[in-house]
Amino acid sequence: MDATKTRVLFFAEGATLAHVARPYVLATSLDPSRFDVVFARPESFAWLTSDPSLRRVSLGCQEPSIFARRLERGQPLYDLPTLESYVEEDLALIDRHEPDVIIGDFRLSLSVSARLRSIPYITICDAYWSPERPLHAPLPVLGFTPFTPLPLARSLFRMVSPIAFRHHTVPMERLRANHGLPSLNSDLRRCYTDADLRLFANFPELFPEIQPSAAADFIGPIAWSPDPDPELDLPGTDRPLAYVTMGSSGDPRVLEDLLPVLEEADWNVLIATAGRFQPHGTSSSRIRFREYLPGAQVCSHAQLVVCNGGSPTTNQALVNGVPVLGIARNMDQFLNMEAIESYGAGITVRADRAGRRQLSRAITELTSNGRYKEHAARLARSSSAAGFGTRLAVHIDRLCSRRGSRYA
Repeated sequence: MDATKTRVLFFAEGATLAHVARPYVLATSLDPSRFDVVFARPESFAWLTSDPSLRRVSLGCQEPSIFARRLERGQPLYDLPTLESYVEEDLALIDRHEPDVIIGDFRLSLSVSARLRSIPYITICDAYWSPERPLHAPLPVLGFTPFTPLPLARSLFRMVSPIAFRHHTVPMERLRANHGLPSLNSDLRRCYTDADLRLFANFPELFPEIQPSAAADFIGPIAWSPDPDPELDLPGTDRPLAYVTMGSSGDPRVLEDLLPVLEEADWNVLIATAGRFQPHGTSSSRIRFREYLPGAQVCSHAQLVVCNGGSPTTNQALVNGVPVLGIARNMDQFLNMEAIESYGAGITVRADRAGRRQLSRAITELTSNGRYKEHAARLARSSSAAGFGTRLAVHIDRLCSRRGSRYA
């Protein structure tokens, strides 16, 4: 360990690919001559975090299937025993590596662990969960919503959501109380993003109501993608190209209605299945399936991106100036797409209402109305010329310079 370098310990929570990919992009962007980086992630993501220049260690995480099930059922995403076990492992890693700064992505336990060791803590998060922004919770897809008129479902959700949100904060509030830390006032936004610094992995233009401060700033749209494939077989350029991926948390069943719509509209289509969709019912050579695709490379050729509406793929699309059709299920996806719709760079279709008519109408609007392309291109041009590593280094240096007075 070089004593002249700033020691940075990253925690990549294994709930979804995004919570590993985003910190990985940041960790590999830091200047190794200035920073000594340790990257903790679950072994199941060893394939993603394979950069040989990065010092990697194993991190125990709740299984993604459990996280997805809790999300689907509207339950708190982590129970108290899980969070307590996280704190124990966090502290062991902190004591072993003695970092100057800790950076995490949805590792909620760090709200406690970092404070117990008085280490400055940065969380990577999405601006729509920030306490700096009012939360007007949209109705996600729940067990009853496919069978309930939306006005009635929204009315019911407005009544119960404040109680449900408080219920979601209970494990974190109990964890903090167990370790002598003050309450976060049962505010779900604070429970999800509590840190010394919140760095938003989004376009600032999508959230104009948030003003950067010492406690919160935009790092910019982090859009991890596999390396470009020089042998990638793209469809011909005689027709527009749609890139379709529902990721790890979208509903692959919507493809059964989406693909005939794109086929009838004479699109070329590249689909990343993530192993969750078995193609059938189409024999068109214009529709091609791959288990995984280098998304950034495909987006650079596409005229439309269809995804679950989450920030990782929408960032990828908008960095390349491509409008987005988000077929959303969970609250993160709806909140992200609300900001994109408000800016005019995409359209949301609810996954529980994603029939052929709705999908056809949305695709027609996105491709016939030039404002969507114009607004997506504006976002692409707004991307900062400074790299992630340069921006992150400024924040790390600032936190370290304050540590003597604040963290002593």
